[in-house]
Amino acid sequence: MQAQLGPASHHLHATSFSAPWWLRNAHLQTIFAKYLSPKQQVPTYPEMLALPDGDELQLNWTEQLPATEQRPLLVILHGLAGDLHSHYIQGLLAEVTRRKLPAVVMHFRGCHGQPNKLPRAYHSGDTADIGYLLSQLQQRFPAMPLTAVGFSLGGNVLVKYCGEQASANPLRAAVAICPPLDLAACAKRINQGLSKIYQRYLLERLKRQTLAKLAQFPDFPLQLTPAQVRQFNSIAEFDQHYTAPIHGFRDAADYYQRASGKAWLTAITIPTLIIHASDDPFLSDAVIPSPAELSPQVEYRLSRHGGHVGFVGGKHPFRTEFWLNQQICDYLQQWA
Repeated sequence: MQAQLGPASHHLHATSFSAPWWLRNAHLQTIFAKYLSPKQQVPTYPEMLALPDGDELQLNWTEQLPATEQRPLLVILHGLAGDLHSHYIQGLLAEVTRRKLPAVVMHFRGCHGQPNKLPRAYHSGDTADIGYLLSQLQQRFPAMPLTAVGFSLGGNVLVKYCGEQASANPLRAAVAICPPLDLAACAKRINQGLSKIYQRYLLERLKRQTLAKLAQFPDFPLQLTPAQVRQFNSIAEFDQHYTAPIHGFRDAADYYQRASGKAWLTAITIPTLIIHASDDPFLSDAVIPSPAELSPQVEYRLSRHGGHVGFVGGKHPFRTEFWLNQQICDYLQQWA
């Protein structure tokens, strides 16, 4: 991804992130972020949230909160095939815990280690569940300001949700990290060159979840066999034969067009920060918005280095700094 910042704008900026000399390669940033992150897990309190359609999703809370709580609550959305244990989730939980701020991780359907109750799963434009969760949080904690951060797929979901809600948005502020705002272009990008390494990893996890669903539902609503699932060779192929039809889209192209967050950027009315790296091996240049595609409330920061949800700094491999966690918390604390 070789991107330039384009025309000057009051809400289009370079980031303050500077990659260390030993970590300027995009793939090293992406991979080392996982292996250099602290391994101590932040303790959380799990909760199963029943959904209106009979399904459920798991929440993980950093604190047990009274109904009268007034501190701002951070809602966290993970990426594709991610969960509570993803390194970027644990890193952020450690930072919010250090700042004595409460947070809750929302698992997308079927991402908490157990299959969800319906044949459907989740997708990049699936905003209904985050909308339902936020409505429940407003009822439970009427005095708590709400903020949210989404990583990768979760970032696209969050951007689309904020655009759809416009002035009715219950969030005070939002942050999207490396969101694939143009899904068709990103599906093509991750099927090229070394990026296929990441596609293979994600695809294997998606295929395992789908095979479990086929075993769970003998009368599965799609004409899809385990052998066909095992033969999927790309994210685009998986989306064409499972993600799109199970969620009511005509095909993968229809899903990508309707679920991409980029078209919703101009409708956002709350302070929103988007961070991309121009060397992200998951994303295409097509995710980078022009100034005309941004609402005045959206601050867009583009970094030369950082990989995909990487942004690992520090002068020495044994003294790493995770720039993203500080940026997320600093930004959201301005508004909540």
